[in-house]
Amino acid sequence: MRVSMTLSLPRQPSSVTRARHVLSTLLTLTDATEDARGHLAVLITEACANAVMHADLDSAVDITIIIIDNDVCLLEVGNRGSTPDGARLHADLPAPLTVGGRGLPLIAALADTATFVAGPPDHVLLRITQHLTEL
Repeated sequence: MRVSMTLSLPRQPSSVTRARHVLSTLLTLTDATEDARGHLAVLITEACANAVMHADLDSAVDITIIIIDNDVCLLEVGNRGSTPDGARLHADLPAPLTVGGRGLPLIAALADTATFVAGPPDHVLLRITQHLTEL
């Protein structure tokens, strides 16, 4: 089974919840483990929240969700803006730990893979993969 959906949501906080609900609904079509469902809920929440917070003011939050062979979920979250400094993801929390700065470390720690994908200079695209079942 292959399922795919593309969303273009407004740059507003409620879009984070909408994206999470759509992903949760799509996952009901799979045999995803509870761990995978929980990780994916955090992954899409953090990726979308970052897009809403850091995107250019008139940018939409573009989301693609692809479920491949009932085994892997690919999430892509994009917007107009600039890639964070260093354009790399790492699981180290920022020091000092402040209110912000936890999203990318959470994504790096929970995802099977997560990377910023090269694109036009004014576009940010974060690609995340997560296995849905035990390996």
